[in-house]
Amino acid sequence: MRRPATALLTLLIALAALLTGPGTAPARAATSHRPVILVHGYNADPGVWGGLDARLRAAGYAEGEIFRWGYDTHRSVNEVLAGRFAAYVDEVRRTTGAERVDVVAHSFGSLPTRWYVKYGGGTATVAHWISLAGPNHGTSVAWACALWDQACRDMTPGSWVQNRLAEGDETPGPVTHTTFWSGCDEVIDPDTSVPLTGATNIAAGCLDHNALLGDEGVGRGVVAALTSA
Repeated sequence: MRRPATALLTLLIALAALLTGPGTAPARAATSHRPVILVHGYNADPGVWGGLDARLRAAGYAEGEIFRWGYDTHRSVNEVLAGRFAAYVDEVRRTTGAERVDVVAHSFGSLPTRWYVKYGGGTATVAHWISLAGPNHGTSVAWACALWDQACRDMTPGSWVQNRLAEGDETPGPVTHTTFWSGCDEVIDPDTSVPLTGATNIAAGCLDHNALLGDEGVGRGVVAALTSA
């Protein structure tokens, strides 16, 4: 005679578990991080991010919150790379369920990601965009390879890509823009190419171009920028 009551109790417990489960989701979300996408520079690969990856993990980022985008650095910023990056952002958002992502780009990687933010819909999907030694207004060093390489042409001062990125608001939408630049950067010439109007522009001291990738102070600054409101 008591079996129906037992079955009812079991059903109620199961229903309670289902109702309680979603109620705990906000607490989990509050302790997680937005996915961060690390984008390497010209003639490099995703392996350059070992130092910052370790620093992010030490700051509490989990395996599924750090992504590295690898790409052919000899292709056009606007015609090819920005679109491919857009597809990668969509993939990360689908995988993680996140509404927005954060982006940290080194050197040339700043250009396709910035183009995506400004012209590819990224103002709706990117929360923080951070540039380490990016040729954001071009670098004269790129003239050395501009004759045969489209990416180098895009990096030259006064190129079509540079002029389009400089038009209007350099830091559009609700995206938080941050740049790190060095007064001893041998690749970005002039050094003043990196800072953007409307961004938080941070002087990293006297560091070589690639040294910004592993510098402790820059790493701390990146983590601080990513975890800011």
